[in-house]
Amino acid sequence: MAGFFTRFRRLYPRSLIGKSPRSVAGQVFLLQAVLVVLLVAFTVIALLLQAEWDTSAEAKRRSIAVAQTFAHSPGVVAALQTPDPSKVLQPLTEASRKAAGVDFIVVMDTKGIRYTHPIPSRIGKRFVGRIEPSLHGQVYTESVHGPLGHEVQATVPIRDSSGKVTALVSAGMKVKNVTGRVVKQLPIILGTGLAVLLVATGGTALVGRRLRRQTHSLAPDEMSRMYEHHDAVLHAVREGVLIVGGDRRLLLLANDEARRLLDLPRDAEGRPVGELPGLDPEIMALLVSGREATDEVMFSGERLLAVNQRPTDRDGGPRGTVMTLRDSTELQKVSGGAELARERLKLLYDAGLGVGTTLDVTRTADELARVVVPRFADFVTVDIADAVLHGEEPGPTATGLRRIAVEGVRDDAPLYEKGSLIDFVSSAPQARGYSTGRAELVTDLSTDIGWHEQDPALTRAVLDYGIHSLIAVPIRARGTVLGMANLWRCKEHEAFDEEELSLAEELVTRAAVSIDNARRYTREHAVAVTLQRSLLPRALPELSALEVGYRYLPAQSGVSGDWFDVIPLPGSRVALAVGDVVGHGLHAAATMGRLRTAVDNFTTLDLPPDELLSHLDDLVARIDQDESPTGIVGATCLYAIYDPVTRHCAMARAGHLAPALVHPDGTVTFPDLAAGPPLGIGGMPFQTAHLDLAAGTQLVLYTDGLIEDRRRDLDVGMDLLAAALAGHPDRSPEESCQAVLDELLPERPKDDVALLIARTRPLPPDRIADWDVPSDPAAVARLREAASAKLDEWGLIEPAFSMELVLSELVTNAIRHGSEPIHVRLIHDRTLICEVADGSSTSPHLRYAATTDEGGRGLFLVARMTERWGTRYTPHGKVIWAELALTESTGLPDFTELF
Repeated sequence: MAGFFTRFRRLYPRSLIGKSPRSVAGQVFLLQAVLVVLLVAFTVIALLLQAEWDTSAEAKRRSIAVAQTFAHSPGVVAALQTPDPSKVLQPLTEASRKAAGVDFIVVMDTKGIRYTHPIPSRIGKRFVGRIEPSLHGQVYTESVHGPLGHEVQATVPIRDSSGKVTALVSAGMKVKNVTGRVVKQLPIILGTGLAVLLVATGGTALVGRRLRRQTHSLAPDEMSRMYEHHDAVLHAVREGVLIVGGDRRLLLLANDEARRLLDLPRDAEGRPVGELPGLDPEIMALLVSGREATDEVMFSGERLLAVNQRPTDRDGGPRGTVMTLRDSTELQKVSGGAELARERLKLLYDAGLGVGTTLDVTRTADELARVVVPRFADFVTVDIADAVLHGEEPGPTATGLRRIAVEGVRDDAPLYEKGSLIDFVSSAPQARGYSTGRAELVTDLSTDIGWHEQDPALTRAVLDYGIHSLIAVPIRARGTVLGMANLWRCKEHEAFDEEELSLAEELVTRAAVSIDNARRYTREHAVAVTLQRSLLPRALPELSALEVGYRYLPAQSGVSGDWFDVIPLPGSRVALAVGDVVGHGLHAAATMGRLRTAVDNFTTLDLPPDELLSHLDDLVARIDQDESPTGIVGATCLYAIYDPVTRHCAMARAGHLAPALVHPDGTVTFPDLAAGPPLGIGGMPFQTAHLDLAAGTQLVLYTDGLIEDRRRDLDVGMDLLAAALAGHPDRSPEESCQAVLDELLPERPKDDVALLIARTRPLPPDRIADWDVPSDPAAVARLREAASAKLDEWGLIEPAFSMELVLSELVTNAIRHGSEPIHVRLIHDRTLICEVADGSSTSPHLRYAATTDEGGRGLFLVARMTERWGTRYTPHGKVIWAELALTESTGLPDFTELF
């Protein structure tokens, strides 16, 4: 058809010279020439008006500048204060007027009486114009009829040293001088307009020349005759032609062959393509889309058409498309086979994209079933060895298979339900395929005896339902069969054949690799989670100082290095720790375990939080140097120590998020705690913050997985945490943990989350006794009597003797080997605690005394009498402490082995 239009244009080879102005090109040229002249004329007028406005504006600006300059000139104020200001100012104004290029400069007093004027006879008379705005300190411009004629003038105030307006000065120009400047610009404006007119006329001539070339200088009647010939030829060809406009409406250029092939109604022209009745949806979609098509095979009723479509605006034509249709019904059989092959290739392509999008066995099986139904099978069931679902290796036989996916065109098929554990008999197609690793094709289920033996009642129900054909494909990856995929067809479709068996194997093979990857991931994830949970506290100790609740949630994508710990310290104190190792996987979990163990060991030294973090920082730096493949591990930590006796809490953090405090009134605050560098950076000290916590205060420690999210800022997450905690001071820590997770993490987190909430419980004052002891051995006896009385008051009769003995030894050592001040404290908690503090930093050592030694058995005696003992250092010395267990069977130790 394109060649036809080319040949048709050559029917009228005319010369472009000598054409009459009645041609289409000539008429357009005249119209454009008139429009250009009008536009240039309007432009010149606009330029004249603009020039006049600009000149007037420039005159006002110059008048203001001259008036302000003269008003601020040195000596003007002094001249006004002379007896005859006109004598001094008149020469100055005239000289300034000539130098500045204005027509007048008038100086006047505040009543408008002139001191100066270009016409001397006007001096002493009243100024023509408004002076009130300038008397108020404003610059005022106006146009008036003054002594010089029509004038444009600006009036400004003259101020003395105190800022008071003492006089006025006005400068201006005559309007005829301003207009004269515009007249001077008139030749330039008219010349420019003429140049534009010439250029525009030349452009119009070029456009007309191009239009003449495109229309061959045809007159309107000649063009009409050409299109009549075009229409005649269009309807004579035996190929359907359909032209659609840019608005997707069918134009009047649809020939008879197109009407026949598409069964178009008589009133089809001008109607939107989407409203044409009986048009095949595929052809309609192609017409609406406007895309190019080359020999695409489409159906129109029983006809098979070869369809081509091209845009009409490729060579500057009108916007739209032209479609040609050729009847190819005789190729229908061949096309049917090609369409079937195309559908199968499309099915394999979709399976490659849609199956295995996640590392989840069940999700992958569901994706396989959804791709296959209903495009290839009516029902699909997927059975996976139960061991595979736990990340283990499958068994050798088709027993213990778990049905994890069921998909079908209907929901009432009598097949094993999802979640069922199935043991296939050896004669069943699934068992045969599982053992051999090859797909089994059953074209007629009613004749397969082995399938009937699996479950006679169920098989009868399946046949009665209409399911008649089966392909059982083993899900095999890396030489191991993981399960079976079963494809079923109902009586509405033909039975599976050998070609479809190959397609089914290809589909399942693609899914098998993803299922095996998911199995391996499940196994590795389970191992990592097990490792991490084994490294975290399995149970928290029973404490009198704190009521503790906690939560730990592993991430979706794998384990990380989040951890927490609650560690009892001497003197009923408790250490709280929470940390996070950068990264995911087994390496992060193992590093987390090392850090937690290190913190647990460092607490035995009873170090302040900042010193403990410094030791931990050195450990992480050594791990970075020795073991990390990248040279960097990176970790954060928050460490706090709470003393229930003093209600004092000391804490420090290394790059970790600040804790939250829930006060007894329900308000939530985040204490101002120095962040410190992350562990392993080194070179910067850590700082300990000291807080006094009221009874019932909840201390909330957490990792960044709780509040950080890609969809929100960190500040928003902390605000959400505060909102979840606020207003519930009486809620238990366990309830608070669950409430926080429900509020901030409605779904499974993408990062590990560790949350620790501890409510403070101060020790009652009546459970504490303390004494200051003088450095006198005689004071030991009095101290024993006071301690015995306090133990009797507490009802601790059985451990009284042991505690008196321990107290005597520790106080005696402090008097002999320590320094003042000496202080003794007894704490009645879950254990009986004795603390002896002195001003010396010398640590006692346990040793074995020889039989001939008279002393040296004191600390050995303390070690045998108590459950544990130790030393901790303070800024003012040291504290020797000992704990005596309190049980119903508390008795005296055997002293015979001590001597």
